[in-house]
Amino acid sequence: MEIDPLLFEHLERRGQSHLFQFWDALDALERARLLSEIQAVDFDRLHGLVTRLVHAEDVDLDIEPGEIEPIDVVRLPETDGERALRRRSAGIGGDMLASGEVAIVLVAGGSGTRLGFEGPKGTFPIGPVSSASLFQIHAEKVLALSRRHGRSIPLYIMTSPDNHEATIRFFEAHDRFGLEHVRCFMQGRMPAVDRSTGRVLMASRSQLALTPDGHGGVIAALASRTAEGAESCLEEMQGLGIKTVFYFQVDNPLVRVADPTFLGLHREHESEMSFKVIERLEPEEKLGVIVRAGGRPRVIEYSDLTPELAARRLASGALALWAGSIAVHILEVAFLERLSRDSQLPFHKAIKKTPHVDDRGVEVRPEAPNAVKFEQFIFDALPEAGRALVVETDRASEFEPLKNAVGPESPATVHQRMSDQFGAWLEQAGAIVSRRSDGSVAFGVEISPLFALDAAELKSKIEPGWVVERPVYLR
Repeated sequence: MEIDPLLFEHLERRGQSHLFQFWDALDALERARLLSEIQAVDFDRLHGLVTRLVHAEDVDLDIEPGEIEPIDVVRLPETDGERALRRRSAGIGGDMLASGEVAIVLVAGGSGTRLGFEGPKGTFPIGPVSSASLFQIHAEKVLALSRRHGRSIPLYIMTSPDNHEATIRFFEAHDRFGLEHVRCFMQGRMPAVDRSTGRVLMASRSQLALTPDGHGGVIAALASRTAEGAESCLEEMQGLGIKTVFYFQVDNPLVRVADPTFLGLHREHESEMSFKVIERLEPEEKLGVIVRAGGRPRVIEYSDLTPELAARRLASGALALWAGSIAVHILEVAFLERLSRDSQLPFHKAIKKTPHVDDRGVEVRPEAPNAVKFEQFIFDALPEAGRALVVETDRASEFEPLKNAVGPESPATVHQRMSDQFGAWLEQAGAIVSRRSDGSVAFGVEISPLFALDAAELKSKIEPGWVVERPVYLR
């Protein structure tokens, strides 16, 4: 197998001809693999990204700070009238679930590396008493919703090439946790490039250093047919009569999966894309901020916020740009299809440590960030939506992601937040739960979604006056 002169010339013009530097030392299978990976890369697009995101000294927000304003948000209900309207919205959302119009997309391409855990992040045991995995907790919510509304709700799981097969094996080993429809689909990949030169790094002499293309890659991934030519997830959804997708990420076990109230609000406002947000507590909090910029809604990633914008305050002292995204969205299938056909989300850069081989073919494991990875973010679809909705939720009841081995957003904080939430449910049902002096529940408390999806359902299942003095798991 010889190198195509036209392909080599194209790579040379883009400063990437080094990708063939080990060609003569490769066997036929290695050459075929390398050639396949090279042919899958759009080097013209990559060259533009390198020019803009690697060689440029800085990347501006492309909007003036004076054009950035707070976004309109449907705030948490405070009056009886507002709570009554929410109940009406919940009824509409329940009808959507019962009619089979809703599918769930779970983004789960990550690994447990930062947690010191081998395997897909979704397989991490996080139940405070049961040690149920993130996947089990989410899947049981889907199953419980399906039973409540009398209709099987399809679950689509976006994996990465690194954890795709392991995720499938995990679900099969657990009989898909009782779900009728689970489909895993892989996100795309982009080459990682050297931070200084912009040259594509090589993972080995016959492989490019390819990394997942970010959670925004879900749009292209949903629209892509399988390698065998089977229909895409979007095509399958349309065939099933699915109109609306509930989207969330695997690391947050507190998500109200396919929350009927959120679904109903989305439908009532005829929204194409909806966001759940929480109030940012500090200017430095690592949450993307939803704003109105130049008259259009958009999300500014926390790393792109200037200190002045992040700290801007209202007369009351509250942060002006307070609406922090928690990566919980609703999107219309028609909107996803339109995006996949007519639009391409922008790429952002992430500077990371990336192992590779040098020009001698020797493995390098860098001690400092050496590479730029290119990622798309799903929230960049917001400006493309004809109508959008932003809804506030309560941080304590719906946001405690698992990101770190220790400290904030670690197993310890997630266990405590889950126990506090389930302890509150038990108290609302009339139980007495032991608490510490700071108000936190003193031991592990866990309620499977299959036992109760919410506090109202739990109330019908336990006797008032039950004294909870030790770890408990209700399933």
